[in-house]
Amino acid sequence: MEKLKNKEELISRRNLLKGSAMALGTIAVSELSGRERAFAVLQNKSRVFFTKEISIDGLLKIYSKINQSMTGKICIKLHTGEPHGPNILPRDMVKALQQHIPDSNLVETNTLYKGKRSTTADHRETLKINGWDFCAVDIMDENGAATIPITGGNHFKEMSVGKHMLNYSSMVVLTHFKGHAMGGFGGSLKNIAIGCADGPIGKKIVHAALDNDDYES
Repeated sequence: MEKLKNKEELISRRNLLKGSAMALGTIAVSELSGRERAFAVLQNKSRVFFTKEISIDGLLKIYSKINQSMTGKICIKLHTGEPHGPNILPRDMVKALQQHIPDSNLVETNTLYKGKRSTTADHRETLKINGWDFCAVDIMDENGAATIPITGGNHFKEMSVGKHMLNYSSMVVLTHFKGHAMGGFGGSLKNIAIGCADGPIGKKIVHAALDNDDYES
């Protein structure tokens, strides 16, 4: 790319790119608007809120935008991490949000791989090491699993999840993003899907590890 001559040219190019992106978006929507199925999807798309304020106040402001639909007993799903982290969210932010939500607690499930979170006893020790002891933490598969149906699933018609997940009416998902060792990208889908599947059954099913002896030892 050639070097930009001055600041005005830089601003001009940024505006052009921004305008082009908006125009392309409009064209794509226009082409799909005549198709009934696509139109239905567009009409029911989720609203997404974004903030650059990475702080307790910023998190609480974002939550205030979506908490109208949070009812009943509420759980907060996040990755609580291996002993001493480092891939965990700031505890002070999570604590502030949890204390802001009445009748809420953190939730996790045990892991499939052998480590310091594969059994409930070891998992609770890891939670304590990492500072997740400011409220109750429900390890959802501590007392077994429950099978829930999947409507319209391509690979699964049902999934095994931590039994305690059925005790909640709403779930708030706090996610840290990371590059994955297998070349994927960890985000909210992983936090919910693998994160709510129970260790002994659900996670094996998702990873297609039913016949893998490495997970049996």
